[in-house]
Amino acid sequence: MEDNKRLIIIDSSSLIYRAFHALPPLTNKKGQLTNAVYGFLLTLFKAIKDLEANYIVACFDTPKPTFRHEKYIEYKAHRAKTPDGIVSQMPIIKEVLKAFNIPIFEKEGFEADDLIATIAIKNQDNAKVYIVSGDLDNLQLVNEKIKLYTLGRGIKDTIIYDSKKVFERFGVTPDQMNDFKALTGDNSDNIPGVKGIGKTTAADIIQRFGSIKNLYEELLTDTAILKPKVKEALRANKEKALLSLELVKTIKDIEIDFNLESCKFGNFDLQKVKNIFSELGFYSLINRLDPLFKEVDVKS
Repeated sequence: MEDNKRLIIIDSSSLIYRAFHALPPLTNKKGQLTNAVYGFLLTLFKAIKDLEANYIVACFDTPKPTFRHEKYIEYKAHRAKTPDGIVSQMPIIKEVLKAFNIPIFEKEGFEADDLIATIAIKNQDNAKVYIVSGDLDNLQLVNEKIKLYTLGRGIKDTIIYDSKKVFERFGVTPDQMNDFKALTGDNSDNIPGVKGIGKTTAADIIQRFGSIKNLYEELLTDTAILKPKVKEALRANKEKALLSLELVKTIKDIEIDFNLESCKFGNFDLQKVKNIFSELGFYSLINRLDPLFKEVDVKS
């Protein structure tokens, strides 16, 4: 690994949602809503500074259904329609990213998380990799070379998850997070899990058996030492648990045309970015551009 290369992979869709709901409505002179764009940029600037990032790439979801919807028609079915305020700001965020010469990746049939996983795994030996996200779905990727930089409360507090921090919070290792979520389920994505299995019980089960596969192998032979109600729930919901496991796994080998050097940050038209920020009314951020540009330029 080259220690001087620090790649941040932006989970753009999740950051936009977090920013939109965390900040009060903001508009520019034309009446265009801009709060999600502003919050997104605040997080991006903070991440660049905190992580000393000199390589950046952004990944987005697409509105099209994914292979997960094909496996489970109810996947994300409970989610409300994307607010118009977010939809209207998405093109602006992409315009800003393009002005910064930050590559954008999105692919129909897959989620941003799949693109993130593919890029992170393929580049973990070439750079220090940080996933910048508004949620914890990518904890499954955390290892010695990949960390998750995520938001705490609001958008100002941030947390960096390494393997130790994942275990401290959830009681399982990062490579066991999928098994953990397959048992607990996920309301936001409408992943069923096993009804009646909470986080504490799920962590205990995964610690004991190591994985869902091992768990069900022991349940078949009736040698698993578990409370009767827990055994009953696991047996009754085996298909849901195995389906959930498939739904939470990210794809790590999507075919994409990715080149790390094209993600090197700092080669952009500073005046062009300032003009866009001025149109958006982000005058406080304009003042932060020069120091940011110089700092990145020196470190890269």
